[in-house]
Amino acid sequence: MCDIVTIYLQRDEHLTRHKDFESKTTIADVARAAGVSPMTVSRVLNGHGGASAETSERVVSAASALNYRPNPFARGLRSDRSRTIGFLVPDITNPFFPEIIRGAEDAANAAGYNLLLSNVVESSKREAELIDAFLLHRVDGIIVCSARLPDAALHKALSPHRAAVLINREAPKDVAGTIMTDYEHGASRAINHLVARGRRKIAIIAGPRNSYGGKCRLIGIGKTLAEHGLQAPEPIYCDPTVAGGRIAAEELLAAKSGFDALVCYNDLNAIGAMKACRAAGITVPQQMALVGFDDIPIAELMSPALTTLRVHKREMGEAAVRLLLSRIVTKNKQHGVVIEPELMVRETT
Repeated sequence: MCDIVTIYLQRDEHLTRHKDFESKTTIADVARAAGVSPMTVSRVLNGHGGASAETSERVVSAASALNYRPNPFARGLRSDRSRTIGFLVPDITNPFFPEIIRGAEDAANAAGYNLLLSNVVESSKREAELIDAFLLHRVDGIIVCSARLPDAALHKALSPHRAAVLINREAPKDVAGTIMTDYEHGASRAINHLVARGRRKIAIIAGPRNSYGGKCRLIGIGKTLAEHGLQAPEPIYCDPTVAGGRIAAEELLAAKSGFDALVCYNDLNAIGAMKACRAAGITVPQQMALVGFDDIPIAELMSPALTTLRVHKREMGEAAVRLLLSRIVTKNKQHGVVIEPELMVRETT
């Protein structure tokens, strides 16, 4: 089993061990200094009331003078709560995920929770291992962003957790809450936009085969092409990276199928496809229109700037934490939230 987070206390050669780590002040020490019982100290420091203003002031002053810090692990054992949330992402180097994490962390901190983050590195096996590992870390709930496991394996792995929320993946409400981007509708908007620009032969770079969001995109693309009387081509699957998009686009261009537009799984794939077009002497958008998905920060900084579907990432992270806390605290089985993507028309179309 792999570790989730390892924290090292760095100590340079000029520093000795800090006295705070040596003192190990206990609640009994605070009680003796304040002239009260340990129970009174506990009630005052945990905000449970029952003590006079004078007593409370003595306790707080004694705790401050002794540099007392409550042991969060022991507190968690007593309350059966660790006030931590496990958070899994497929690839922390993908610029789509940090903003989701930021939104989740802000919402968690505001509610008095900490986020325990781990990186799946696009491995279903590692994803399963980390979901199990979070149980050992006694998280109060778990959020899995863009899960890669098959449904049966994912639901089984989540079942021992007190509460779970999936981002960009559906599940029965008794298994997990869900925060979904409407990828099907977003992909449909991309196709309608391209057809309105006169594009008729549209190719697809579909990203990873095991991406639930990718499958939703393909459904939206297929339906909308059919509505326009156009044939849906065979998608090209690839890693959700710049290199993956470049390799997939090179394969499509080598086939000489004459397509005049390319819908990509995400912005990284679209950037890779743009590189392939340039290398092949194909101009964007004159000869080839390109559409991405996600609207990562670099999308509008590209030259030409990338047309893409904006996913409201921070909002997704915030909503995921709120939904998870609802399921932890109230046992509310509220199922999910659907967030609509926004078409950002730029220079590549």
